[in-house]
Amino acid sequence: MEHRYTLMHREVPVAEVTLNPANGWIQKIGLVYEAAHVPVGITVKKGKIDRAGLNEWWRGRGIPASRDAFYGVLEELGIATTELLAERCYGLSLSDQYWLCPAESGLRWSEVNFFENHFTEDVGNILFGEPAAGQSLSLVSPDNTSDGWLKKKWKIVEGKRCLIKGGSGLAQQEPFNEVLATRIAERLGIPHAVYGLCYEKGYPFSICEDFITPETELVTAWYLMRTKKRENHVSVYQHYIHCCEEHGVPGIQRALDQMIVLDYLILNADRHQNNFGVIRDAVTLEYLGAAPVYDSGTSFWWSTPTSRIGSLERIQCKPFKKWHEEQIRLVSSYDWLDLSKLRDIDEEFREIVGTSEFIDEKRRDRLCVALKGRVDSLQRMMDASVSYAVVDDLSMDVKEDIAYHGK
Repeated sequence: MEHRYTLMHREVPVAEVTLNPANGWIQKIGLVYEAAHVPVGITVKKGKIDRAGLNEWWRGRGIPASRDAFYGVLEELGIATTELLAERCYGLSLSDQYWLCPAESGLRWSEVNFFENHFTEDVGNILFGEPAAGQSLSLVSPDNTSDGWLKKKWKIVEGKRCLIKGGSGLAQQEPFNEVLATRIAERLGIPHAVYGLCYEKGYPFSICEDFITPETELVTAWYLMRTKKRENHVSVYQHYIHCCEEHGVPGIQRALDQMIVLDYLILNADRHQNNFGVIRDAVTLEYLGAAPVYDSGTSFWWSTPTSRIGSLERIQCKPFKKWHEEQIRLVSSYDWLDLSKLRDIDEEFREIVGTSEFIDEKRRDRLCVALKGRVDSLQRMMDASVSYAVVDDLSMDVKEDIAYHGK
């Protein structure tokens, strides 16, 4: 029997959808009520929603197959696909305000959303390797719609919705990298999600309060850039700026400058297009600005053997260029940046990782030396850019004189 729902945006009916009961995919889209409230980046033409695009969006709300112990979790829950698991919680998320209201159920947003209503940690505990709690198990959880490959779960801490996320490999370094990114961003005045440390069964985890509220939502760069076709001669970087400008996102250039600088300092290797974006008012649909920098754990030689930390090899990056040395050149201005505020940041990081039993003294030392080296490297780039700017401001006669005497 087919599963009929109304796709909702908070209290606003968006469209009628029917899910395949075998796999949870959207097999039919009926009446479209509010085209303006269709998820960003999904095409609507002549009153019809692109079903393939909406299916991609729906599947993207599920736990990815790359998540640790992914198939074992589904087997333990008795669920065939992540789409069916997402259906169990009506597709509700703590990143936006979309959900599926069962046809003729009369359910209301105020009764079901995770921002204001309690949820159990049953699914999250299973994702963390704890056995199911028998018949009392609840599958209504925001963990059903959490993305990313690292172990993670949502938890209500003193009334706040917090995401707890683990590390990987022998060093389990990602949680410490999140804290490092937080400390750097604090010193430099970069808007950011605030990460702290916690431990479960001796393993380190980062913990971060949700920066989305019951009235706002995250629109990732991936979907914002799908609202406009990118011409062949336009770079991904410029295309993203154009899309933000067309949607009236304020302050996007400064926000990108700050994100690129932070990613250069921590050698972020995974700033893909779903790891940054903008914040939208879910009621008025007004774009409020860039999202705070978040999800920076996959960085700072997180999976590199200790002996190679700080090597002069180029480090790959995302999302706009392949190498950090190329991407940092996209920064339009350093007038906001004072690197003297990072004095002794290496020693602060030494204290942070000093609580880890997975990061030995040798690795700790190399990381701290490398961090200071990144700050010094960026300072040299900034000094060089100032020198070039000064020369550019000189008259042609002075430039020629400099060139002559420099021979």
